[in-house]
Amino acid sequence: MRVVSVEPIPLEHPLGSGRAFGGTRGVTDTRTATLVKVTADDGTVGWGEAFAPPRTVATLIEEFFADAVVGLDPWDAETLADAVYTGEIGGYHFGRQAFTQAALTGVEVALWDLRGKALGKPVRELLSGQSHDAVTPYASTMYITEWGQDPAEPMERAVEEGFTAAKIKIGRSVEDDVHRVRTAREILGDDARLMVDYNGNYTATDALESIRAIEEFDLTWIEEPVPPEDVDGYRRLRDAIDVPLAAGEAHHGRFEFTDLVRENVVDVVQPNLGRCGGFAEARYLARLATTNNVRIRPHVWNSAVGLAAAIQFAATVPSYPMRSDRSTRPILFEFDRSENPLRNELLAEPFDPTGGELSVPDAPGLGIEIDETAVERFRVD
Repeated sequence: MRVVSVEPIPLEHPLGSGRAFGGTRGVTDTRTATLVKVTADDGTVGWGEAFAPPRTVATLIEEFFADAVVGLDPWDAETLADAVYTGEIGGYHFGRQAFTQAALTGVEVALWDLRGKALGKPVRELLSGQSHDAVTPYASTMYITEWGQDPAEPMERAVEEGFTAAKIKIGRSVEDDVHRVRTAREILGDDARLMVDYNGNYTATDALESIRAIEEFDLTWIEEPVPPEDVDGYRRLRDAIDVPLAAGEAHHGRFEFTDLVRENVVDVVQPNLGRCGGFAEARYLARLATTNNVRIRPHVWNSAVGLAAAIQFAATVPSYPMRSDRSTRPILFEFDRSENPLRNELLAEPFDPTGGELSVPDAPGLGIEIDETAVERFRVD
């Protein structure tokens, strides 16, 4: 099996006037994705997603990757990242940059999808001899909205849908943080897992004041309380609080993730399977993290393709140092609950996270069937 074509497909869905939402460092009025369609000489198609502004990363894939990947075997996915870092693909000076890593990820994941289809096995079995059949989805919700949504509304909906865990956006002020966290905890109940996400909007001093004000609400982790580049800020917080710290959605490439883990400043690392470098890089990161007793939980704010890649990876996360047959810690999996037809309409059978458990597909490759009619509906030039 050899690759005969690589096609990036930029997608967009405008949310409409007054419907922008997001976190404390910015909101979006458009949901986007860049799919990567890789076709083999026997007609088999592999899919990946590059998590970056669609037209820009699509151009990058066409310029840097398409010709270099045509003729490759899907098994070459294992070393594709090395070719980018050394400059064989894209040039030496650009391999570590965010857009290049996103492009690499989209192509690399598509090659793994081809590989799984060629062998008749899901990607999770190729990544790990043993894997989980299901994960525990948590509702990523209670966003900062342009229309001033009552924070209780999305949390009540998450509970109605059967979620037993949730992550919410905070980081505008200590008073607002307390209000939003208290609201979420009261609606979720005492036994549910609750995470908070600052999106890096505070200094370490401001974050510490906020964390001390909300830690009574029994938080599973605190995500990006300071900007991703503020390693000293993470270190100050790690030394001052008992609540686990999480980061990684704004990191990309093996070197940034290696630094994040080895600096010993976070308890949970969160690669995105649309820009972390691909499955081989994510597998390396999982080994690195668990070797250093750091948990790994993917960040997921992608289309259905990136979501499918993330769940295949999440299913392989080891429980070390706990024995796999005795671990009681759930594999928490982020599931965005905001408006996004690129997540809900691109698959013949969309993922259903309701009910407190999410099954991991066991069909070959990513385990999904793309509705190409829907893809064309959201495609942009």
